[in-house]
This record gives sequence, structure tokens and C-alpha cells, in this order.
Amino acid sequence: MKHQIGMMQGRLTQPKGRGIQFFPFENWEEEFRIARKLGLNEIEFIFDFEDYKQNPLWTIDGVNRIKEIRTETGIQINAVCFDYFMRRAFFKEDVQQVKRIEENTQIIKTILESMKQLQIKLLEIPLVDDSSLKSDKEKAAFREWLLKIIDYADETINIALETDLSPKDFKEYLNLFNHPRVGANYDSGNSSGIGYDLYEEVTTLGDYIFNIHIKDRIYQGTTVSLGTGSADFDRLFKGLSEIKYKHNFILQAARGVEGEEQDNIVAQMEFVSQYIKKYNI
Repeated sequence: MKHQIGMMQGRLTQPKGRGIQFFPFENWEEEFRIARKLGLNEIEFIFDFEDYKQNPLWTIDGVNRIKEIRTETGIQINAVCFDYFMRRAFFKEDVQQVKRIEENTQIIKTILESMKQLQIKLLEIPLVDDSSLKSDKEKAAFREWLLKIIDYADETINIALETDLSPKDFKEYLNLFNHPRVGANYDSGNSSGIGYDLYEEVTTLGDYIFNIHIKDRIYQGTTVSLGTGSADFDRLFKGLSEIKYKHNFILQAARGVEGEEQDNIVAQMEFVSQYIKKYNI
């Protein structure tokens, strides 16, 4: 199998009222050990706004501990999901503040430094929900800021944007960056939930796709178990086969029954593996 299958951090930890996605402060190290047992290849790390200074990516000691647990388990970290941005978007027309821009810049630079130390190659920035790009002015403000950040980042680090733009608009926006290290994080559930055609999206974005989150959603509804929502996975994987997608798959699907996290992840791994095999990608 050419592609690694990983999971979004926190998916092997009981949520206990924390929602579908969060940093598992009490269990993040153990998740690496469980992931190894289950046969996963990687974990996509999360950096969120809540208690962010307690995130191991924030400190030298934390980075060293990540190195140790990664060496112990063999589980890779190829990407960081910068969920912090969803809570602290600076470019929205009603919250453009110099102070917030400065805060975001300093925080993302700190994370980029940690990524350099850990040799993590991809930073994913979600531009959906509260951080969605709603106007040309917002798109321009974010683009201006990100071009400065990409110049600061190590040349080995790519930045993948996840947006709710249509395939055509998203590609045109990426073209404006005109930078080989700015691309797309593709989320199958968010796209199908909006009503986009998955085949059209991936064949339009093509080599811009640096990473894929595997998810399923009901049209204009919530995240559901893989294969039970509006995502047409045959269309998705047919498109990925045509563009010769060569990166990884991150499981970010519905959690299922609390307390049965391991069984849920195994089922998701099997679901994705059958499509990878079917379409020979």
C-alpha cells in the first residue's frame, strides 16, 4: 500500500462532552501506543485555542516528549491541524484587529519552529465555519498574511488550506498565491455536506491536494459513519486514481459509540483500505 492511513488526534479518547474534535491532554501519549497496536501509520496533531499553552507543541519540553513517544511507538506525525485559527480568525470584517494579527503571527511562528524541530512537513489551516472566507476582502487579507508566514516557514514545510469554496473558486484562490508550498487539505465530509461533487473537486484541485481527511456527512447536516452520508466514495477514489494522488489519508469520521473508539477506528481503516485497493491508488 503506497498511502499511509492515520487518524486525527483525539479519536482514541472518550470525548466526555468535549465535542467531536479536541486535544486529548490526558491521553495523547497513550493514543500513540494504541495507534501502533491498531496498525495505524500516523496521527495528525491538533493545536487548538483552548489551553494552547499546555499543548506539547508549545514548549521545548513538550517537543522533546513528542520525539520520545514517536520513537517509542514508530507512529509518525506528518501534519499539524491548526484548529486555533478557527477560534481566532483575524481577517473577518468585523474583527480585524492589529493585536489579534500579532498574536496569531507569533503563535503560528512558535508552532512552525516546533514543526521544524520535529521535522513535520505539513501545517493545515481550516478556513471553514467561523473562519470561512466570505468576501474578496477577507480572501485578500488572509492571503497577504499567509504569504509572509510561508516566507518565515522552513522550506520543507507546506501549508494546506481547507475551505468551503467551490472547486473552481478554491483553485483560482490557490493560483493567486503562486507558491509551490501552498495547497489544499481536502475533506470529503465537509465537501459532500455542502453538496459538492467529490470527483469534480479532486480532479479540479489535482496536485494542489497535499492531504485528505476522510469523513462523511449528511447533506447540509452532521458528520455520520463512513458510507452512511452523502459522500460518494467511489466518485472520490475514482478521481484520486485519475490524479495519481500520492499523499496520505487521515480518518476524521464520526466518533460512534463512546467507549468503543478502537473498534470504530479499525472499521474506518478497513473502509478506506478497501477503496484504496479497489482503485489501485
